[in-house]
Amino acid sequence: MSTADAPAPKAPPFSGPPPSILIVSAPYYFHVVDGMLAAAQEILAHVQARTTIVEVSGAFELPQALALAARSGQPFDGFLALGCVVRGETDHYEFICAATMDGLMKVALDHALCLGTAVLTVDTLAQAVARSHETGANKGAEAAVACLKQINLARQFAA
Repeated sequence: MSTADAPAPKAPPFSGPPPSILIVSAPYYFHVVDGMLAAAQEILAHVQARTTIVEVSGAFELPQALALAARSGQPFDGFLALGCVVRGETDHYEFICAATMDGLMKVALDHALCLGTAVLTVDTLAQAVARSHETGANKGAEAAVACLKQINLARQFAA
């Protein structure tokens, strides 16, 4: 299945108090990330989530921001990481993609975070646009669904 024919994401059934979600956004490609943010917020609104949005410079800073938030002790139930890396003419792309995704996973595992990730790693800006706007499956919405499912799972294990 490709992005184009994936079903539209829908908020999962959710019980308990509305979750508090920190959204960390790297709006280097602002029109792409804004599209994912809008779709994520639409999904989160279905469960009356309270959201806090912070911005960082780029995708490389996403894991660092999540680590700072996790250490802060603020009571977030879940986290979303939104960003985009477009391949260029150098191998910088490989380094940034690997460091970002490995860093996000490390922070999520080290701090047991309920994390939804929508960091697009694409060859062209057109690919990013196709994954971040109203038509087709929006990766921001998919990340919000993933985050909510992880929160449900964490609450199930805590019960």
